[in-house]
Amino acid sequence: MSTLATRISPSGADHTDADAPLVSVVIPCLNEAENIEACVLAAMEAIVRMGVGGEVVVADNNSEDDSVRLAEQAGARVVVEPRRGYGSAYLAGFAASRGRYIVMADADLTYDFKEIPRFVAALEEGAEMVIGDRMDNIQPGAMPWLHRYIGNPILTGLLNLFFRTGISDAHCGMRAVRRDVLPRLALRTTGMEFASEMVIRAAKENLRIAEFPIEYHPRGGESKLSSFRDGWRHLRFLLVHSPNHLFIVPGAALAGVGTLIVIWVEAGIDLFGRAWGLHALIGGSLLMIVGTQVLALGLCAHAYGTYFMNETDPWFDRMRARFRLEHGLLLGGAFMLVGLVIGGLILATWIAHGFGSLADERLAVVAASVLIVGIQIFFSAFLLSILGLRRR
Repeated sequence: MSTLATRISPSGADHTDADAPLVSVVIPCLNEAENIEACVLAAMEAIVRMGVGGEVVVADNNSEDDSVRLAEQAGARVVVEPRRGYGSAYLAGFAASRGRYIVMADADLTYDFKEIPRFVAALEEGAEMVIGDRMDNIQPGAMPWLHRYIGNPILTGLLNLFFRTGISDAHCGMRAVRRDVLPRLALRTTGMEFASEMVIRAAKENLRIAEFPIEYHPRGGESKLSSFRDGWRHLRFLLVHSPNHLFIVPGAALAGVGTLIVIWVEAGIDLFGRAWGLHALIGGSLLMIVGTQVLALGLCAHAYGTYFMNETDPWFDRMRARFRLEHGLLLGGAFMLVGLVIGGLILATWIAHGFGSLADERLAVVAASVLIVGIQIFFSAFLLSILGLRRR
């Protein structure tokens, strides 16, 4: 163990809660033999300069080089997490750390560990999560142009649009969090999307988030990041955790446009200087049916997130407090009744004309569409009720 390590309060398993350090620096590591010793020593030096009790926890992701030995030799406590993944490493590191405040930083020398006191100070001042902002202080060669000008701005912009976080750099790897808020975050992702999950969960839990500029330096060693694969994982995570933008908004738009088309065609209203016929009606009906189904999927996604993943959404909470299963059944039943009545009128007309050729194609399309929408609403209401059994 280094001389520096002996100057930091030890944090072994024999410690009591009263002896827990103030700060735990958690560093994920996968084959970082080139950098890990320097990172550990820099983190420990920062803790010593603060004059507080601290520990450095290296969450090794089953490295195949000398990372573990070098980290331990530098004075870190190493926890090995055999399941590969950025999130897996951090979850193991969080579970092993004992500090009141947890500071996170990568093991690639891209972040300056001298910034640790600033992160701790922000937490001491009342913030519950602190995130660095690299975007205005990126050193030459530190970040590929694809990440700097396309990937990170787009993903951060979408995250802010969906979840209203107001964060400038949602994927900065140097951040800090209070230990006591971790249970509220309920973090569970195992890959690179872990960074997005932290911010999304913090926003949904209304945590006090602080942000300040930090420098971003060129990486030491080989990068583990896959631009397109990891970018897609982040985007996928944003979408699946925002049912409003993935389902509700597109579904409402499709259903609304489809309904307007059906009304225009059936009312014989000219649009763009011409009358629209059967084919436009079929297209409108298709949009109406698909839109209704997507809306139903969005409501079910909201219900699953609320009852099984501890998600909160004020809009959905108001809707489920106001509407019950019976409301959905009545609405679906009303649509089905209208469709059946229209279909009955078509059948009666056909019978009255001696079972001759049918000439009510447009009305038949409307009847079938309204009936299908009614069936979707009726059974989606039951599915929502089944998901809601979880809360009882």
